[in-house]
Amino acid sequence: MNKKRKCQACKAIKDADLMHKITKEAKTNKLFLNPDSKILGRSAYVCKNPECIKILLKKKLLKGALKVQDTTEIEDILRTV
Repeated sequence: MNKKRKCQACKAIKDADLMHKITKEAKTNKLFLNPDSKILGRSAYVCKNPECIKILLKKKLLKGALKVQDTTEIEDILRTV
C-alpha cells in the first residue's frame, strides 16, 4: 500500500511514488531531492507535473513548508527534473 501525500502546489493528494520528495536534512538543514527516502528530516512533496513545480517555485512554497530561508540550490535542481 502506497503512502498518500499532498502536493504543496496544487494540494492534490496522490501516491508518494508519483511525487518529488524534497527533504531538509535534520543534522545539516541542507535541502535534498530525496527519491528513495533515505535522508531523514522535514519533507515536502510536489507533483512531477511541470506546472506544479512552476507554481511551487514562483510562490516560494518550499520556504514555508520546510521552514528555511534559502531554497536557491534546490530550486535550481527542480528546474532541471
